[in-house]
Amino acid sequence: MRTLLLTAAMFAVAGTAVADTRATEDKNLARYQQYAGTSVDNFPMWNMYQWQSLGPDWLAVWTAVNDVYLLKVSQPCIRLEDAKGIQVTSQMAHQVTRRLDYVNFGTQHCQIVEIRPVDYKTMLKEGRDGKAKG
Repeated sequence: MRTLLLTAAMFAVAGTAVADTRATEDKNLARYQQYAGTSVDNFPMWNMYQWQSLGPDWLAVWTAVNDVYLLKVSQPCIRLEDAKGIQVTSQMAHQVTRRLDYVNFGTQHCQIVEIRPVDYKTMLKEGRDGKAKG
């Protein structure tokens, strides 16, 4: 009986952690979307500076310290939010193009279907100042 209760408690904690992670991803995605411009067909990328998962089909990619793009990938793209590392393809020399390029991780090959530039400097500034963009 004690083992059963301990196992149930472990599953409850794990379920809470997953729910907290998903809520954090949703909150982060909403914040990036608030500062994202209109959809573009492509963006230049010589190197990927860093990236952040924003859920099962969204991620932010930095091409430089303050150059950030919000990418949406097609589904099914299983467990993007759990990827430890990704690769963004560039079929045209140093240009990432929607519908032509992919986000790869593990054995997944997920087509980029939307690209939105993020006003990252404003996002950071307003985050520090506590202001919300209207």
